[in-house]
Amino acid sequence: MGTVDDYLNDLDTGDREVIDRVYALAREVVPDAEQGRGYGMPALVYRGKPLISVMRAKRHIGLYPFSPDAVAAVAADVEAVAGTGLDKGTIRFQPEHPLPDDVIRALVRRRRDLIDG
Repeated sequence: MGTVDDYLNDLDTGDREVIDRVYALAREVVPDAEQGRGYGMPALVYRGKPLISVMRAKRHIGLYPFSPDAVAAVAADVEAVAGTGLDKGTIRFQPEHPLPDDVIRALVRRRRDLIDG
């Protein structure tokens, strides 16, 4: 087990399914990502840098790609989903309105490309 698995085990079933789906899609895009931490949060790590973290907050699920550029790359697609919100480095969504798979994949690809330089 790793930090992401440990975090998922402590979540309610509905939240766990939604958050695990995001991590599963990220692993499809970056299969060599490993479990670790980014800014103290459970995260997938790629080439020693945090790739993505997904966490349950009080009123939403937060997706953190550790990059304002990655968020900007998918901002228009995220804003089209009901119940979402954006900040410089965060995407917020509701479990009942998950982000589309293609948006998650695009976000992770962008973050991977930024890490690859």
